[in-house]
Amino acid sequence: MGNRFHVHDRYADGAQYIGGQLRPGTSGHTQDIVNPADGQTLHSYELAGTADVDAAVAAAREAFPGWSGATPGERSDALHRFASVLADQAADFAHAESLQCGKPIRLTTEFDVPGTVDNTSFFAGAARHLQGQSAGEYSGDHTSYVRREPIGVVGSIAPWNYPLQMAAWKVLPAVAAGNTIVLKPAEITPVTSLMFAEAAKEAGIPDGVVNVVNGAGREAGEHLVGHPDVAMTSFTGSTPVGKRVAEIATSTVKRLHLELGGKAPFVVFDDADLEAAVHGAVAGSLINSGQDCTAATRAYVQRPLYDAFVSGVADLMATVRLGDPLDPATDLGPLVSHLQRDRVAGFVDRARAYATVVTGGEVPQGELKAGAYYRPTLIAGAAQDSEIVQSEIFGPVLVVLPFDSDDEGIALANDTPYGLAASAWSRDVFRAGRATREIKAGCVWVNDHIPIISEMPHGGYKSSGFGKDMSVYSFEEYTQVKHVMYDNTAVAAKDWHRTIFGDR
Repeated sequence: MGNRFHVHDRYADGAQYIGGQLRPGTSGHTQDIVNPADGQTLHSYELAGTADVDAAVAAAREAFPGWSGATPGERSDALHRFASVLADQAADFAHAESLQCGKPIRLTTEFDVPGTVDNTSFFAGAARHLQGQSAGEYSGDHTSYVRREPIGVVGSIAPWNYPLQMAAWKVLPAVAAGNTIVLKPAEITPVTSLMFAEAAKEAGIPDGVVNVVNGAGREAGEHLVGHPDVAMTSFTGSTPVGKRVAEIATSTVKRLHLELGGKAPFVVFDDADLEAAVHGAVAGSLINSGQDCTAATRAYVQRPLYDAFVSGVADLMATVRLGDPLDPATDLGPLVSHLQRDRVAGFVDRARAYATVVTGGEVPQGELKAGAYYRPTLIAGAAQDSEIVQSEIFGPVLVVLPFDSDDEGIALANDTPYGLAASAWSRDVFRAGRATREIKAGCVWVNDHIPIISEMPHGGYKSSGFGKDMSVYSFEEYTQVKHVMYDNTAVAAKDWHRTIFGDR
């Protein structure tokens, strides 16, 4: 399996990017970057410690006055140049993302990298539209208006499933609004986040605006969240870790943005296009080897279509090609690590006691044995309250359950702690419309599952967190609102004094 992108050579001087320079970490602990397709180590680097986080926050704080003071047009121009640099380096980004994550090169080439370039272009435009409210006279002779201002230094923590796109979702709205940022990627997949920061510098974004620290969550991550000079924390990851992040952030009463776990329902009504639903379920459950918080994980199928749906999904899953992520013919790569592969296998093995594994449920042998591969898996016959239905698995596993009435299907869809995404499948516009109203999720697709676009928000309900990524909603979250009010007559202060204290 090819390794033409030489991670070791590129980051031999260190995997911390602070104030526009690469440098080694100071924690005294090392981390291997492993190719999950073959288990080979690509590079070892020293993790960031608290001193590195302090240095990155200091660099971001120093850069903040200049960057926040730039005009919207200047920030927009820099982000447009950034988009161009990313597009020019698209092949390297796609290769590196496939190498460190095990993603099929077709996915990184056609989805991850183009999506990142598009996000960058979107926020380049959004930078010119940081709007408050127009002036209005709401109190006598006073004029009021609302300003939207940058918050300051943002500390962001991103997960390992989409390292490049998550770097973009964290960095772009923050810097477009005039903030500076310290990003902590997952320590096992740091490469494209570092490349992203280096591309920002190449585009002319000043040193210190974008910083990357690669350290362990309990040391570097918690120190970043609790840092008194960090004004906002943005975190994407599991719900249990999100709760810990929220706990730490309250100590400094900072702004908080959480995009947490998901357990997306895939609701198929009996008038749905069965072929479309089958293909949608396979694509929606297996994208990125199922390591996607919006992936279809719970298929609820109305009983008249249930047997045909189970058969169709099983047959289509059997055609999915596992292989070398760098081979364009590969449909499904490995999971991000052997640890994650074993975690997923554990869920499936425990489910055998109370459900039926229709297809998959095994580690492939032969030439793929050394990698973190797991076959596409379909499970039927599980109870609604079982672990396999209620818990986030984060692997290529789809559970299918039948339902009878529409009321039951929607109730089952809502019956987990999560509410990030969902889909409803029906030819009836009124039936689909009801589902979009009553399913409690931040996104509900109709007759599709998984597409996202830069112009529309992404974020959840319930235990899936709060706050939005992408879109102008995300942009506005990285601002604070200020009310400005002034006296048009130069006598109002005297009137207020007289009202409160009388004539003196």
